[in-house]
Amino acid sequence: MYRIGLTAVAIAAMTFAAQSQTIQVNKDNRTIAITTTDEAQAVADRAVVSVGYTVYGADQDSTYAEASKSSNAIMKALKDAGVKPEQIESTEQNLSGIGDEDKPRYSKGIRFVASQGWTVTVPADAAADTLHVAVTAGANNSGNINWQLADDSKLESEAAEKALIHAKQIAERMTKGLGVTLGPLVYASNQTPPRPGIFGVLNTDSASMSRVLNKNLKPLAIRPEKISKSATVYAVFSLQ
Repeated sequence: MYRIGLTAVAIAAMTFAAQSQTIQVNKDNRTIAITTTDEAQAVADRAVVSVGYTVYGADQDSTYAEASKSSNAIMKALKDAGVKPEQIESTEQNLSGIGDEDKPRYSKGIRFVASQGWTVTVPADAAADTLHVAVTAGANNSGNINWQLADDSKLESEAAEKALIHAKQIAERMTKGLGVTLGPLVYASNQTPPRPGIFGVLNTDSASMSRVLNKNLKPLAIRPEKISKSATVYAVFSLQ
């Protein structure tokens, strides 16, 4: 997408402000202003994997005991797999009662529920194995993966550079049609929009389900997603 503004002798004076700089556009300052948006892509090299569990019990003590067992089993499995403590962050932990609004469980004598969750940051190619290790250790409420770039500044710069090149190409086509010569770039600014997260969930709903998984199962087939960064560039070129 682009928007074009062109000044000539007959155009009235106008001004615009950008950041801390003000550009004067008038009959003595012949310019062409272009706004373009472009994007760049790269395959994610880092994954933030969400793992957790949910357990139910007939009373508080037994539910907490089951939660403690699940919690420590998952942490041990991750540690044994080579995940370092600094790669793991707790996100939530909860022990609460269940009322008769949960009729299926309440009718079976279940009165308490406990849950806990973590995020595990690993290289992208280790995401599937990390999730597999956690699930087979009892993490029955897992699956979110937030794909990232360890350093996305290069991708942002690439998007901005592509947008600036695009802006110059548009300006050159415009000036040819107008019979004038494009001069040098006199001002440019860019804005990089935030990228929304896209997540998925694997929830087996019962700790016992994940514990009976065949330990010989292979990890899920997971591939890192492509990260897109877009940049909108406002470029002002002089006219000769």
